[in-house]
Amino acid sequence: MTATALIEPLTDPLTDPLTDLGEGHLVVLALDLGTKTGWALHGHDGQVTSGTVEFRNDRWQGGGMRFLRFKRWLTEIKQMAGGLDAVFVEEVRRHVGVDAAHAYGGFLAHVTAWCEHHEIPYEAVPVGTIKRHATGKGNANKDAVIAAMRGRGFNPADDNEADALALLCWAMDHRMGGPS
Repeated sequence: MTATALIEPLTDPLTDPLTDLGEGHLVVLALDLGTKTGWALHGHDGQVTSGTVEFRNDRWQGGGMRFLRFKRWLTEIKQMAGGLDAVFVEEVRRHVGVDAAHAYGGFLAHVTAWCEHHEIPYEAVPVGTIKRHATGKGNANKDAVIAAMRGRGFNPADDNEADALALLCWAMDHRMGGPS
C-alpha cells in the first residue's frame, strides 16, 4: 500500500499548499525511510540541512519502540524547524528482504498518520522518479546518486542521506516552484 498523495501540482497560488506567499521559504522535510533513515530539510531561510538517524531496536526493546522514537524525532524536527509545510517520502515498491519491507511499512504508516494528525501535506515519490531526476537514469545505483548530490554541492555521508537530498531536490523542482 502506498501513501496517499495530498499534494497536487496546482497553479493557483491561493489554493496551492506549496506556494510561498512571501513569508519566507517553505519548510519541507524529505525522508528516505528505513532503520537508518536519511533526511533532508529545506528551512525557512532557504538553507538545506541533512543527515541520517538510526531507529534500531536492541534486544531489550519491544518491536514498536523504534516507531515511537521515530514519531518523537519527527515532532522534534517539526519544532526545531518552526513547523513543516510538507513532507516527502521515498516510495519503495520492492525490498531485498522481509525485515526491510516490514520496517519500511511501519515507518511509512507512522509518518503518514503523523502527517495526518498534524495536518501536514505529504507525498510519496517513486524511487525511479527520484533517481531519474537526480542522475538521468531511473535505475541508477547508490554511488551514482551520491555523486549526483555531490555535484549539486551537497556532501552526503551515505546513500540514505543522498537519497533524501535527491528527493528534496525533486520536491524543490516539481512542487516548490523551480529548479533547486
